[in-house]
Amino acid sequence: MGKGDKKTRRGKIVMGSYGKKRPGKRPKVKAEDKKEEAV
Repeated sequence: MGKGDKKTRRGKIVMGSYGKKRPGKRPKVKAEDKKEEAV
């Protein structure tokens, strides 16, 4: 287990993949959308 293991965080960083252990970037929510949710 380590850099070559797809199931570990370190392995995903080395391979450049994402998953449950290493989520990717979340889409940004605009300020306008936040105001509508609060109403």
